[in-house]
Amino acid sequence: MSILDRIQYPSDLKRLAVADLPEVANALRDEILVQVGKNGGHLGASLGAVELTLALHFVFDTPRDQLVWDVGHQAYGHKIITGRRDRFATLRQRHGISGFPKRDESEYDTFGVAHASTAISAALGMAIARDLKKDDFKVVAVVGDGALTGGMAFEALNNAGVLKKDLIVVLNDNRMSISHNVGALHRYLTQITSGKMYNHLQADVWELLGHLPRGGVKARRVARKIKESIKTLVVPGVIFEELGFRYFGPVDGHNVEFLVQTFQHIKDLNGPILVHAITQKGKGYPFTENAPDCAHGVTRYDKVPGDIPAKKGNPSYTGVYGKTILELAKSDERIVTITAAMPDNTGLTEFGRVFPERMFDVGIAEQHGVTFAAGLATRGVIPVVTIYSTFLQRAYDQIIHDVAIQNLPVRFVLDRGGIVGEDGPTHHGAFDLSYLRLVPNMVIMSPKDENEMRHMVKTLVDYDRGPIAMRFPRGEGLGVPLDATLVPVSIGVSETLSSGRDVVFVAIGAMVRPAVAAAEQLRAQGVDAGVVNARFVKPLDAAMLDRVAASDAFVFTVEDNTVQGGFGSAVNEYWVVRGYDASSLKNLGLPDRFIDHGDRDGLMAELELDPPGLVKAALHAIGARRGNVRSIAS
Repeated sequence: MSILDRIQYPSDLKRLAVADLPEVANALRDEILVQVGKNGGHLGASLGAVELTLALHFVFDTPRDQLVWDVGHQAYGHKIITGRRDRFATLRQRHGISGFPKRDESEYDTFGVAHASTAISAALGMAIARDLKKDDFKVVAVVGDGALTGGMAFEALNNAGVLKKDLIVVLNDNRMSISHNVGALHRYLTQITSGKMYNHLQADVWELLGHLPRGGVKARRVARKIKESIKTLVVPGVIFEELGFRYFGPVDGHNVEFLVQTFQHIKDLNGPILVHAITQKGKGYPFTENAPDCAHGVTRYDKVPGDIPAKKGNPSYTGVYGKTILELAKSDERIVTITAAMPDNTGLTEFGRVFPERMFDVGIAEQHGVTFAAGLATRGVIPVVTIYSTFLQRAYDQIIHDVAIQNLPVRFVLDRGGIVGEDGPTHHGAFDLSYLRLVPNMVIMSPKDENEMRHMVKTLVDYDRGPIAMRFPRGEGLGVPLDATLVPVSIGVSETLSSGRDVVFVAIGAMVRPAVAAAEQLRAQGVDAGVVNARFVKPLDAAMLDRVAASDAFVFTVEDNTVQGGFGSAVNEYWVVRGYDASSLKNLGLPDRFIDHGDRDGLMAELELDPPGLVKAALHAIGARRGNVRSIAS
């Protein structure tokens, strides 16, 4: 029987002795490893935060005391001991529990998170609300050191230090976010474990203490003050104390008994407090400790340490992109790449190895990354900003004000466009076509397969008349042959794959393949269906739309973006301006709601954006119109 069988909620945890908590930590790690092995997930961060999780719930009165997790990758252990162990096997599955804290899932999830650097701001808001309502509870934010590369975290620290509200920030310092952390702050934080000056001075002071006579109480007191002064000068606490926080640490983030003691000592202190805990991402198992970047987000595996299977099948879109941009960079030294703490996940690791001086990882700082790219573009460099679709939302003001208004040729590559699957609504790339389409001067394109994507990478690198964006989906490509020679795609020109007298699917990006499959199924049922690969959301191919509108076919726009303001909306606007019959046009895409987590194929089927769903929509629409058709010119 596992000790976890005795723990359903934090109240059960509090019935144990502090000396029992290391056993709980080991059992909790095993539980996380087993269940993530079944469903995949964010393994390394949660393994590293086990002791912090136990100590916080042991000391604080959750859920009355508000515990706010930054990002949420750390929170699997939190979910298990807050009433969800019996559902943990459904992690990230359709209708199962979320991979991130989620307010409507549990009262212990005080704030929904999945993007970094938000916890301190949210926690400060909770603390202010508490005081305005004259309530009495503690607020604790758990923030990874990677999150401190994001400017929003420092905006919150700065504000909290001025307001002087009771607030505890726990810095979970594992020296990694997803990829290795970058920047001056990261170097500053690691001084505590590697700084020669501190270690030498500390050794000298301890040697002095050892030689003082036993009766020399005053001398010993002076020596200890000297030691503390030296520490204040050289350890990371200085920056936080200057921001108005009382700094405690660094402490061993895996010594659960000492963590409990520390939190018990500081929980009733007034004002903003920062506890600096040193942890190891992937703690507990050699394969996760030795490769924490690989264990960040893993697919299913067997519970054998290190047995994370290699992905099989077609090359991923991300991998093909990475090889293509590197290929182009070898022949054009002006090309540089920019990513926000994700060189591995955006295919740029090899680019950084080959051209370390031309690959810039700016940390979790998308806003800075975009404006940094704008500065590069003013001097004739070719900056390629490569960021997940959902994360680029954080830099929207910079896209408009710093890039588009000045019409600077910044190239945007949006990975994970459309439905991404198990990470859910915070990670679906559901809005990029909409939020980019309304920006003047912006060109937007999306490839039907990985080979067309290679040509689009060449297109955006060559395009120098203003900002341009390309988005592609998560996961494997279609396995099509890859052309050796790259040729730019003509801006605003679509590709007619087949003509149809009854139905035409005008599809963009990853939705072209389902549209082709649907057209084949319709033709088998006697419906003449065609498919157009739109390629561009902006500018639209006006000549193609005129041809389609002039026919008697029923036209469906198909996209894996919200229908509000997306590709279909652009076609609608064109239709209205030209005075075409809108009754023959229908938009298929993501509905006006947030899509929950689950397997991507299952979600697309539920949304009726798979081939059977497209067939159903077509058969329903054309109905009585059959027989009154004429062919669409290619």
